[in-house]
Formats: sequence, C-alpha cells, structure tokens
Amino acid sequence: MTDITFYQLKLTGKDAAKFLQGQLTVNVDKLSDTFTPCAISDLKGRVQFGLWVARTADDAFTLITSADCMNDLTTHIKKYGAFSKFGTSEPGVIYPAIQDDLPTFSEQADESDFANWAKLSIESGNYWITKATQGLFQPQELRLHQRGGVDYDKGCYLGQEIIARLWFKASPKAYLHRVLLDKAVQAGDKLDKIQIVNGIMTADGFDALVIGSPDQVTQAGQILRLPQALTGDVARG
Repeated sequence: MTDITFYQLKLTGKDAAKFLQGQLTVNVDKLSDTFTPCAISDLKGRVQFGLWVARTADDAFTLITSADCMNDLTTHIKKYGAFSKFGTSEPGVIYPAIQDDLPTFSEQADESDFANWAKLSIESGNYWITKATQGLFQPQELRLHQRGGVDYDKGCYLGQEIIARLWFKASPKAYLHRVLLDKAVQAGDKLDKIQIVNGIMTADGFDALVIGSPDQVTQAGQILRLPQALTGDVARG
C-alpha cells in the first residue's frame, strides 16, 4: 500500500471557534489539545472532509486531513470564512505516528510510521478520507458518533439537518465493519454490495474497513474485530 501523506492547517483568530462551530460535526467548546476525529459534511450530510481537530488555545485550532484533500479544504474555508476574523497558516506536512499504542500525529519527521499507523487505524476503526472517498459516506455510517466525532446536541452546521434526521428518525442499513478480504481493492471501490473505505495488505489477506450491511459484509469475507465501542448498534438507542 502506498503511504498516505497528511497535512495540517492552523486557524487562529477571534472568530476561529465560531466559524468552526458552524462547520464541524463536533462541539468546538468541548475540544482539547488532543486530536479528535470529526468531519465537515456537505449539504447532503455526507463527509466531504474527514478531519482530526485539536484546540491549542482559546482562538487557535489545528485541522488535519489527507494531503490530496487539503486544496479543497482551504478553498472551502476561504469560501465560508470570507467574512470571519481569523487567519490560516500555510498547509504543512504532519506525520502519522504511534503514541501509547494508538494512532495519532506528530510534527517530528523521525516519528513518522505510516505502516503501523495504518495497521492500528484499521484495527481501531480510525478511518481516513481521501479524494477517492470524499462525499460517499454519512458520519453515522462511519460510526463517527461512536468515536466522539459527532455532537447531536450542538447548533447548526453544514449538513446538520440531514445528519440529525438520520439519527433521530431513521437508521442506516449499511455501516462500518472490519473485514478480511481475499484480494486488495482501492478505497472508494465497490466489491459486490460493500464499499471500501480503507485497507492494508497483510499476510492473511486484505484487512479492510468497509461500509455494508451485516449480511453483505459476511458474504464478502471474514468479519474481524473492532473495539467494543464500535460493535454496538449505530442507531439511536
């Protein structure tokens, strides 16, 4: 598998928090300096940018996404933030790293370890969105809410009406699973009736995060374990 490059973008200024509150699926007021998975969705409630966000000061935030989505992200921020008072840094490389046996990111190049980061990410449901998978999945389908990446009680943000409706009045039939496939496939591809989010080749086969119904995934390959928090019903309890 080709290594994926990730970029970071820093937002700083008096309106940074207010702006991001109207964009991100998480509640900005609850963020810390630890990277939290989240998303910016399109108006159809689908994940346009898969992100990790950290709040480094009252008026300062760091966003991380895959390098091939960064140009789109900066264009999006300029469009929606044109009348808000904050500044943005130049996008810069940040490295996938392992800390305390968990996948995270580091500004230190010598800590870069994509192979193990990808392995642990697949095992923990820490998906990453690239250009090939932009706009394909709803946050609930990705189990993002089960990882603290969606706040259903915050105010309005892009795609919120559809995302909230799915949560309060419906339930997705297809959602994130981890499955062992017998061949490698590309992110965004469909295999029978399941859709590939991410995957890595291992000695046993292709270890993949996919979106599908339980029946569809069982027919495609061997179901592999995800963390306990990601094994429950994706619907509202």
